[in-house]
Amino acid sequence: MTPPPGARVIVGMSGGVDSSVAAALLKDQGYDVIGMMLRLWSDTGTHNRCCAPDAQQEARYIAGLLDIPFYVIDAQDHFYQQVVIPFINGYTQGITPNPCLNCNRFVRWDFLLERAKALGADYLATGHYARIQNTAAGPYQLLKSRDADKDQTYFLHVLTQNKLSQTIFPLANLTKKQVRKLAEEYALPVADRPDSQDLCFVGQGDYRDFLRKSSPSSMKPGPIIDLDGKSRGEHPGLADFTIGQRKKLGISSPEPLYVIRKDLKNNTLIVGSREYLGQGKFYVDNVNWISGEAPADPIPANVKIRYKSREVPSVITATNSNTVSIQLDSPLADITPGQAAVFYQDDFCLGGGIIRSE
Repeated sequence: MTPPPGARVIVGMSGGVDSSVAAALLKDQGYDVIGMMLRLWSDTGTHNRCCAPDAQQEARYIAGLLDIPFYVIDAQDHFYQQVVIPFINGYTQGITPNPCLNCNRFVRWDFLLERAKALGADYLATGHYARIQNTAAGPYQLLKSRDADKDQTYFLHVLTQNKLSQTIFPLANLTKKQVRKLAEEYALPVADRPDSQDLCFVGQGDYRDFLRKSSPSSMKPGPIIDLDGKSRGEHPGLADFTIGQRKKLGISSPEPLYVIRKDLKNNTLIVGSREYLGQGKFYVDNVNWISGEAPADPIPANVKIRYKSREVPSVITATNSNTVSIQLDSPLADITPGQAAVFYQDDFCLGGGIIRSE
């Protein structure tokens, strides 16, 4: 998709190398570029790593070098309501949520896009590594990045046809190495800046510290038992653990033990040997199909259940417009409720949704 010359484009800037190069490329291509950063909520006494004062200063400086306007927009309350509260509630309900998904769906491609429109922009651009393809004869399609190691379609499966029609990914056909090289050529002082981290709002601790303060009930100690009901010890809080976890269980055993499931009602962690862990079939809710329509018949597709996990061949059957069953060709041991399952055919991202808690 190539927007017409002179179109106004809002670039979501973070002060990092990817969004900075995205802005520089669009400026070079003759677009009317405006940089925008969102001020996001963070835990008391900390700065959100996506918009910390040094990141704001860096992004503003980059915008000055590129001679483009730059704005910082307060999105703290919206971010808290749409990202932080569901994160806390998810752990309280015994699942393992991924806050980046809600951030993309409700903050970048909702709040930020609406602010872009308010400034008369035609498009929103970001530094994500992904491709958008569109032909007059068919819908917008989301494709993997040319850089397989940096592909971010896993997090972008939440985008709809409407959102894709208003989105530009300037780094679509570039590798991370090429992007850093371009930053040097543009003389941008962010060429070597490290990539941003997940859980931008929890400060210097980790999510466990944040949950102990924000949702004490999710971090209440309780028993660990095996599948025979035998006591194996005590856990510090169910939110400390994910399905398939083996390390840091705090128990000794002659054979490796894994987290099999969580009994939320009784605040009990259930462990067992690996043979009891694998699942060959599971269900996914809140599915977004990139095409806008669920397939009428079962389809073969590869599935990813974590951002960095391998793709596994499967058959996907839509049970209704936003729920599917997934039958895997081979069982997976770490299917985690609350995480996203994303569907692919070759380079095409078909969509995805949230793994159901059985």
